[in-house]
Amino acid sequence: MTKPVIAVVGATGAVGTQMLAILTERAEAGVGDVWGGARLIASARSAGRKLSVFGREETVVALTPEAFDGVDVALFDVPDEVSAEWAPIAAARGVVVIDKSGAFRMDPQVPLVVPEVNPDTVTDRPKGIIANANCTTLAMMPALGALHREWTLTGLYAASYQAASGAGQAGIDALYDQYAAVAGNRELGQVPGNVREAVADDETFGAPLAMNVVPKAGSWKEDGWTSEELKVRNESRKILGIPDLRVSSTCVRVPVIVGHALAVHATFASEVDADAARKLLEAAPGVTVMDDPAAGIYPTPIDAAGTDPTYVGRIRRALDDPRSLDMFIVGDNLRKGAALNSAQIAELAVARGL
Repeated sequence: MTKPVIAVVGATGAVGTQMLAILTERAEAGVGDVWGGARLIASARSAGRKLSVFGREETVVALTPEAFDGVDVALFDVPDEVSAEWAPIAAARGVVVIDKSGAFRMDPQVPLVVPEVNPDTVTDRPKGIIANANCTTLAMMPALGALHREWTLTGLYAASYQAASGAGQAGIDALYDQYAAVAGNRELGQVPGNVREAVADDETFGAPLAMNVVPKAGSWKEDGWTSEELKVRNESRKILGIPDLRVSSTCVRVPVIVGHALAVHATFASEVDADAARKLLEAAPGVTVMDDPAAGIYPTPIDAAGTDPTYVGRIRRALDDPRSLDMFIVGDNLRKGAALNSAQIAELAVARGL
């Protein structure tokens, strides 16, 4: 049988190039060796560039309807407006579209898939499109999905600590520049206003991020919520299949380059046990438990950077509610939070014969 062909739309972008690396890594490791070839697609101005995937050099072609001829699965790593226009065009040509943007996540006719949590929904795609969740939601879904299957989640309360890279390459560059501006000055941060004077106004984060945390990630929405906070609520409900799940979150930007973290308080329908939760999570796909605080073992963003798992630690039953667990969860927002989940969905699509 001929192996399917995969396309990466937005192949020359930051996430697109990481997607090519992850596809290649997984094929070489044997876990994702399902592809017969790759087509690299980008804007007309990037056409003609050469990039490597699966150990071969491929030429980037321009985004046109004909670019999808002969393609079986397409991974879209482009802005919302580009996905909104072109994903239906690819799907109409018989391509299974997996879209990383926010254009289709809350469309009731588009499944929002995390393979470790809701793999069966991948077949329910009347529009031919499968959506990939936001990086903050993805950091905690493998762990929460495993716990939900055991005890039934009824409430989710989270504070996120989101890396600068969640704002794209501009966020990474801005934080490094701010680090350079404050380095070596030990008076900064002890007097009101002197960090703002050293860093100046910052449009990327809304306030200086070096020596600081900023209680805003995403754009402002109604009633003081941000887009990131609403994504945590709406996407968690859809992925877990709990449309009335009580969710509240506060999303905070922290001076970290890579790795989103969340302090999670999860409430369930029945009494929970921390040791049982730990064992469940140790067996859960895509989850690594780091939970021995006395020995200094707990997850931090620098442990997660460049790796695939969701890391969970500080697992404990709530002091005032036997039905609730508190935990600290960390994941690389550029891998599982972006390219990796798309690659896993594509492999799942092939396995399900789509």
